[in-house]
Amino acid sequence: MWWIRFSHRGRVYRESSRSTERRDAVRLLRKRVGEIGRGKLIGPDAEKVTFDDLKQLVLTDYRVNGRKSGRRAKIAFTRLEEFFGLYRALEITPDRIKVYIEVRQKAGMRAATIQYEVTMLKRGFTLAFEAGKLPNRPHVPSVEVRNVRAGFFEEGEFQELLKHLPAYVTGFVEFLYLTGWRLGEVLTLTWSQVDFRAGVVRLEPGTTKNDEGRSFPYAVLPRMESVLRQQRELTTKLEHETGQIVPLVFHRDGKPLGDLRGPWKRACTAIELPTRIMHDFRRTAVRNLERAGVPR
Repeated sequence: MWWIRFSHRGRVYRESSRSTERRDAVRLLRKRVGEIGRGKLIGPDAEKVTFDDLKQLVLTDYRVNGRKSGRRAKIAFTRLEEFFGLYRALEITPDRIKVYIEVRQKAGMRAATIQYEVTMLKRGFTLAFEAGKLPNRPHVPSVEVRNVRAGFFEEGEFQELLKHLPAYVTGFVEFLYLTGWRLGEVLTLTWSQVDFRAGVVRLEPGTTKNDEGRSFPYAVLPRMESVLRQQRELTTKLEHETGQIVPLVFHRDGKPLGDLRGPWKRACTAIELPTRIMHDFRRTAVRNLERAGVPR
């Protein structure tokens, strides 16, 4: 087996040509010398980096930094792996990424979903470059996203929606409508975060998407106070009847609300607004607060 040896920036590299023919070794040596001349040396270590290495770098980065969207990243890499799973990192070129984008588009995937997946791949290349595993970061094509939503709930629409939702969901939905807080923030809201004496609901630092704390002075909003007190009465009654302690503000018989897509879809279809999503409450709340004179 023929080997080559060359130097670059004070370091000596030895690399197998994986061939018993001298001419193959000479060809590989010329290739490496050319890469050095262009300032883009792709050594044997870089050629060993695989798609799985990029994936693990990103997922490890999410775990180390405690990022809240780690589950979404795993799902994205599951889709990427179906296409690039057997590739080495150097084989994932811009033209192959474009083919991946086209395949996902033909499968009917939203532009935002495809762009997120491609962004995860790009993040993998960046981390590999920073770790010294790759000599450079390749260009990663992007997808133009045009999915800006403009959904709002008018008061009449919202009242009709409540009529078609199960009783265990109505308080939760009213809270979203009045505060504009994120779905995950309200699903995990506990009674320890509700201060009835001060009339404030709090989110502690580190529990929100941007890790900043937030509070809502519900005492100035009678409708909001009514929602919370009704939930407290319902929870207290359940605790007395079952002997259990229920820490969640919004629950179903003491358990987390779980997946609400079914009841939500049926209610929206019943009021002929099938495209509405719960995230529309964020836009609605901001608009309503600004109309009431609350500074942004």
